[in-house]
Amino acid sequence: MSEMIDFRLITESTDKYNFHSHTQFCDGHASMATMVDAALAAGFRHWGFSPHSPICVESPCNMKPADVSSYLDEVNRLRKINGSAISLYAGMEIDYLSPDWGPAIKYFQEIPLDYRIGSVHFVRSKDGEDVDIDGNFESFRKKMDRHFRNDIRYVVDRFFDNSLEMVSRGGFDIIGHFDKIGHNASLYQPGIEEEPWYESRVCELIDAIAAAGIYAEINTKARSKHNRFFPSTVYWQRIIDAGIPILVNSDAHHPDLTDQSRPEAFEILSKL
Repeated sequence: MSEMIDFRLITESTDKYNFHSHTQFCDGHASMATMVDAALAAGFRHWGFSPHSPICVESPCNMKPADVSSYLDEVNRLRKINGSAISLYAGMEIDYLSPDWGPAIKYFQEIPLDYRIGSVHFVRSKDGEDVDIDGNFESFRKKMDRHFRNDIRYVVDRFFDNSLEMVSRGGFDIIGHFDKIGHNASLYQPGIEEEPWYESRVCELIDAIAAAGIYAEINTKARSKHNRFFPSTVYWQRIIDAGIPILVNSDAHHPDLTDQSRPEAFEILSKL
């Protein structure tokens, strides 16, 4: 866990926060400065930047290693400009591919970040290629045929296997959208999320998150467009019962979406 941020104090206060956002350094649609202005206008007092990390395979969505120092410099510049109006944090959403590439490796541990999000966006194909399974469904459908021989069970199992490996190796503070594979998987095979084996995989991961003592985010990005949160509301009570601390993050890629569906998530949580 990070020693620089006490997430507990922030979540127990009335201060508005968000620790998952993307800007010009990866696949965001605005500059960091523009995002800060939008966050201030929306009443946020704590804002974390979390660009998609450098990665060891080709990806248009991930930042380049050469840009890491520029990113950290920009966080510091914006801190000076905004003073005490808003607390800004240098985070990173780090992709887990294998034991050789994930949040726990030396490279990421030596970057002076305030916090780290660990996420799975890639699954290794049966031919040994790391494939991004996080895009839109039409892209996912084509990749299922091209890379995975239309074996959706294989893709889902590898997603959760990667997630469990990532949690066991540690090196991060927050696990990002930990059942996100369910979205594309359920479009590919309707009803898959209700199958006992699928639910068992999610619950296995929840138990591992609880044992690791890390935060789980409720990711609100897809609520307005796809009518779902990550993780699914089906698992929120189990997460709470397991004693897992929660952060509600918007995963904003655009300044107009800084608070996207967060109030709805808090309303649901208040009733559990």
